[in-house]
Amino acid sequence: MSASSAFADKVVPRAQAAQRIAQLAQPVVLTNGVFDVLHRGHVTYLEQARALGASLVVAVNTDASAKRLGKGPDRPLNAEADRAAMLAALESVSLVTLFDEDTPLELIRELKPQVLVKGGDYDMDKLAEAQFVRGYGGRAVAIPFVGGYSTTALVKKIKGG
Repeated sequence: MSASSAFADKVVPRAQAAQRIAQLAQPVVLTNGVFDVLHRGHVTYLEQARALGASLVVAVNTDASAKRLGKGPDRPLNAEADRAAMLAALESVSLVTLFDEDTPLELIRELKPQVLVKGGDYDMDKLAEAQFVRGYGGRAVAIPFVGGYSTTALVKKIKGG
């Protein structure tokens, strides 16, 4: 198997995600996001998330759902397939799938991860996803952000802002 097909195989259509996750080492950790321009803050966060379980699944916002987040008219900069491929290439990531809704709640209902991880700017007690995961005995964990890294700040820097 070539290196490219090895990581490409980690990107799965949503319809196949539950079946593929059942084959992963347990417990499964799930996180989600846009991951537009992959940076050190992202990879540090993903390493920390992976350390909370045996496998890490990353749910990536589709281009349409990313646009609805209001990060700017030119975002995301990278197409969903490219963002998914970059994440899949990381050693810490076991599987990548896409979701088109505004939140990952429906996907989490389908996949039922043992651990849900979000960035430190989220109040886990206020997230419906966290309440759902805790409701079936799973854990919901917030990991503090690594300071000084932001796709939005990087875009401003590139534009000379």
